[in-house]
Amino acid sequence: MDVLFVFRAIILEFIAELYVFYALTTKRLSRRADYWLRLAAGFLGVLIISLGLSFIYKYIGGTAPGRIVIYLIIFAASTANIYFACEENYTSVLLCCSVAYAAQNLVYKLFLTLWTWGEAFRLYDSWGAAFDVIYHVVYYVFFALAAFAAYKLFLKRIVKNVAVIDNNMLALALMALVLTVVICSVEDVAFSHLSIVRENRFDSGDLVVLRETGNILSIIACGSVLVLASMTLRHKELKQEVEYLQHAIKQSEMQYEISKDTIGLINIKCHDMKYKLAALLKNDGVRAPELIEDINKTISIYDSQVETGNKLVDVILTEKSLYCEQNCISFSCMADGEKLNFIEDGDLYCLLGNIIDNALEAVRAIEDRDKRVVNLVVRSRGDMLTIEEENFFSGVIEWKDGAAVTTKENKDYHGFGLRSIELIASKYGGSLTTWASGDVFHLSIVFGAAKAE
Repeated sequence: MDVLFVFRAIILEFIAELYVFYALTTKRLSRRADYWLRLAAGFLGVLIISLGLSFIYKYIGGTAPGRIVIYLIIFAASTANIYFACEENYTSVLLCCSVAYAAQNLVYKLFLTLWTWGEAFRLYDSWGAAFDVIYHVVYYVFFALAAFAAYKLFLKRIVKNVAVIDNNMLALALMALVLTVVICSVEDVAFSHLSIVRENRFDSGDLVVLRETGNILSIIACGSVLVLASMTLRHKELKQEVEYLQHAIKQSEMQYEISKDTIGLINIKCHDMKYKLAALLKNDGVRAPELIEDINKTISIYDSQVETGNKLVDVILTEKSLYCEQNCISFSCMADGEKLNFIEDGDLYCLLGNIIDNALEAVRAIEDRDKRVVNLVVRSRGDMLTIEEENFFSGVIEWKDGAAVTTKENKDYHGFGLRSIELIASKYGGSLTTWASGDVFHLSIVFGAAKAE
């Protein structure tokens, strides 16, 4: 078998199909700044490796172990290519690529099942010299339609919830991947030797039944991966929604307390102004300058309403500012609210509310009032939009998978609220990063170029 024919007709065609599904399953993964350059360079490397495998295919491609090794090497190389281009942990990339491989095999085996029955009834004998052209047209049309259906039925949910994968799901996907490669390789090699005239054409009905049985087993294996992954993610999604609702209830209770404190602050200030004005009138101007300055300080907090260009952001920041005034917290904010218009109001309220409330919760535990400081910045940086927050904290932060989980003094510190922030950021194509330097906690959310415009 000619090396270039193997590379073009077998390996390259397989890689092209695999990368179509990679595009579908990795579309929500965070990308590096030079994503396309890295992807192209890595893809070139995959092609070079595949060309080398084409030479090996001549000698071991006719055996099941040989094909298993070749296809696993191609999968490993292509997965490394995706990981090289994306800014994600290897677990997420590996799951997405495993699901893509299962989907590619599912589509191929569905086509092969239908095609083999057509061969059994000799439906293609009239195609003559145009057989190869018609075969490829039929296959590519089927592939496109089946890939679209697979994305709508299974992949879309998996891609949407890739952030909530776990090791059990990854183990399942890898196990099914290996099983699929083994079944397909053994089946394809065995029946290629039993075919007559061309592959998948048999002179015995028993061979057709055996071939179709193998195809169906492959379909069940691949389909099981997609169904189980989709169902598992749906279960996690529902569980997360319940947690989110519970957190929302708790946050509403906190919001009530904040609003109550704010109203209390307003009542106190109004009461103070009432008596200070009365004193000003009685003193005949003796202490007028001091009283007037005191009154100006009292009402100054109402004269500093935040205006960012986004009414919802204005309300959130103004309310939090009043709360900080009541609780001796220094809150500084520099926000271009118009840049956040692409986020739905409910998500935006939850996003900023969680960011600020987590920070307020942390600084309230600090005895040193000079460190009760929260800084928030929303701005464009080149073609990126960033939300940055920093605050002091007491205790020691515990980290899990690069995210703050708790402090020893406060077991709820940046807990579910931080997960909620990450989910909302991911929903709009953003990535969340948290870290600590000394006793300062830092949070940064970066949205892509389209959001910064």
